[in-house]
Amino acid sequence: EVVLRDRTQLAQDGMLVIVAMIDGESGLLKGEAEVHSRGFVYLKESKDFIREINVLVKDIISKTSSKDRTTNWAYVKENLRDKIGEFIFKRTERRPMILPFIVEI
Repeated sequence: EVVLRDRTQLAQDGMLVIVAMIDGESGLLKGEAEVHSRGFVYLKESKDFIREINVLVKDIISKTSSKDRTTNWAYVKENLRDKIGEFIFKRTERRPMILPFIVEI
């Protein structure tokens, strides 16, 4: 049942993958997050929208990460998924599957 629900969601709304490289010392985003879309928006036509998502990712990470290496990355990922999902729904009225990946370097 869960697999069918996920496949239906992917078929209707697509997915968004967010890869964020985090500085292990400062807990902040290094550069910009990579945003990959499959079945949601065509990236070349949605550059401004993707930039807005990148700004939101940076803001969420800076507010939820810790500088003393005690950051709960599962909490940060959940926060990214929820806040970006809300932002996307307000703008597009679609609910793509959002998969955040955080790589601490």
